[in-house]
Amino acid sequence: MLADPHIQAAVSRLNSGLFIVSSIYDGERSGVIVRSVQVCADEPVLLSVALRKGHSIEPLIRDSRAFAVCQLAEDDRLARRVFSQENDTDPENRTDPFDALPTRTLKTGSPVLRKSPIALDCEVVRHYDLEADCELFIGLVVDACTLDLQR
Repeated sequence: MLADPHIQAAVSRLNSGLFIVSSIYDGERSGVIVRSVQVCADEPVLLSVALRKGHSIEPLIRDSRAFAVCQLAEDDRLARRVFSQENDTDPENRTDPFDALPTRTLKTGSPVLRKSPIALDCEVVRHYDLEADCELFIGLVVDACTLDLQR
């Protein structure tokens, strides 16, 4: 079974930049900037992302079994500020980071930024506790879009 051409086109562009990993569960949305997204299999297309433990997104990914990966546009200063890790440290004052930004959803319902050059929608197939400050999520890419290949 060959991967969807939209997924192949989007995955081929994952070579550098910053990425936002997002998820939604029971109406609560969250996202965090990550520096590395890696393709770990071609058929089917699987991505790996390492997320720091204790971030508000972790239980959303765990419970929804889904996440999205969006490449952060180089000129998107607002998204960089909104998704900085410093904004997630106080659970009492946490707000929905996507309220200030135009979003859309793909197959799993995880929010993706409309301005993102690449968006990949994933279903969790594995989760690894690395016994370190991060944990690893492996996602099966089930949908994708790019600014020039809108779906």
